Amino acid sequence: MTNVTPFRNVKHASMLWASPDRAEEIAALHAKLFSPAWDAAAIQSFLEHPAATSLIAVAGGQKKTVIGFLIGQLAADEAEILSIGVSPDWQRVGLATGLLEGLTRAARRGDAKRIFLEVAEDNTAGLALYRKLGFTEAGRRKRYYERPGSAAVDALTLVLDLDLPNQAG
Repeated sequence: MTNVTPFRNVKHASMLWASPDRAEEIAALHAKLFSPAWDAAAIQSFLEHPAATSLIAVAGGQKKTVIGFLIGQLAADEAEILSIGVSPDWQRVGLATGLLEGLTRAARRGDAKRIFLEVAEDNTAGLALYRKLGFTEAGRRKRYYERPGSAAVDALTLVLDLDLPNQAG
C-alpha cells in the first residue's frame, strides 16, 4: 500500500466516481472505520445498483489509494447517503466535505429535492460537519446502532433541503 500520509492536503487528493472494481479497497477502509464493517461483496452490490451515486477520494503515487468514500443512491427526487468515511490519516482536511459536496451536485443534477442520512447521535465530528453543510434533524431511531460491549446508540436522521439557497455544493 502506498503511504499517502505525508501530504495530508486535500489538494493532493482526487475525487472520482466509485466503480465496482474499487469495492475491495473501499471495504478495507470501511473495516478500519466501522464495526460491523461491510464486506467487499456488499459494497460491490451497492456500487452496481442502478441508483448508485458514489464517490471515492484517492491519493498517492502511480497507484492511487482510496482514502475516502461516500456510498449513496439517488431515487426519484431524493438522495440518500448510506455510508461515508475518510482514512484516519486524512480526517479533518476537507475530504468528507468534498465528498458531500460532490454528492450534492450530483443530486441536484438528478433533480433531487433533498438528501437524507443517518448518523449516530454520539458522532460529534460527523454531526458538526453535517450541520455546517446545512443538514437538519428530521427524526430519530432509538437504539439503532449496536455497539459491541456497550449500549446501543440512537441514530439521528438528517436531511439537507436542496431547494434552500446556500446549501452544500
